[in-house]
Amino acid sequence: MPELPEVESARRVLADGALHRRIADVDDHDDYVTRPLTPGALRSALIGRTFTAAHRRGKSMWLTVSGDRDDPTDPDASPGDPDLGIHLGMSGIVVVTGPSAPEASGTDLVGGDYRRDREQFVDRGAYQRFAVTFADGGRMRLLDPRRLSRVRLDPDIQALGPDALGLSPTAFRTAMTAGRRVSTAPVKARLLDQSVLAGVGNLLADEALWRAKINPGRGVDTLSTAQLNRLGRAVQSALTDAIARGGVHTGDVIAARKSGARCPRCGGAMVSGVVGGRTTWWCSKEQR
Repeated sequence: MPELPEVESARRVLADGALHRRIADVDDHDDYVTRPLTPGALRSALIGRTFTAAHRRGKSMWLTVSGDRDDPTDPDASPGDPDLGIHLGMSGIVVVTGPSAPEASGTDLVGGDYRRDREQFVDRGAYQRFAVTFADGGRMRLLDPRRLSRVRLDPDIQALGPDALGLSPTAFRTAMTAGRRVSTAPVKARLLDQSVLAGVGNLLADEALWRAKINPGRGVDTLSTAQLNRLGRAVQSALTDAIARGGVHTGDVIAARKSGARCPRCGGAMVSGVVGGRTTWWCSKEQR
């Protein structure tokens, strides 16, 4: 799954390029990606409107949609102002083009790592699962070779915990220690629980715990306030660095998550195990 930094990158792409442009047409033909909606439902809900803001909580992303339409008596108009949820899955990317430039011109704003095969993904438009054409001639497209992305109306985000990015130390400690079962939870499992903290995935959890020098299997109740504060700061630095560098795969310890690798900080042997149901790597020397 994409983690918070990748979704934030896509959100910024949408915020920079897709807002306040009237929607002239919608391609929602892929009824697997738009399930349970049928083809044409998203088109009816969006055409004639504009996106007004791009939001994200954790790994969930959505666009608010204005209620303004050219013809308010349109029988296809949807009541209220819907939100358009876009879930990238493991392989989705969003592409936004400007008012008149062709998509192969190099003016694209792209969220996600598409550069491995630009011609196939962007220039040819392969794997297009959903698209919006704006009245100015530009487009917003969701490309996904594996069809693991989702597009829906009014996504439910109520079950998500607070967004991990920008949490204060106090808010982080509160999220990590709240609840009756916290005492038995390994700290990594707690980080991965999206109802506790939204946006941290497997790689980011390993990176933050490595930065904080905390063993991923330790119970949350065994951590001191100072250690929780250190972990909270490590989560923030791991997030901001990943956003700036282009994704969680750029983390300082990620390349060492393999057999025979040494800790890039102290040279200790990297070891692995399963914590919270996920393959986990840590430094045998500094994360005892």
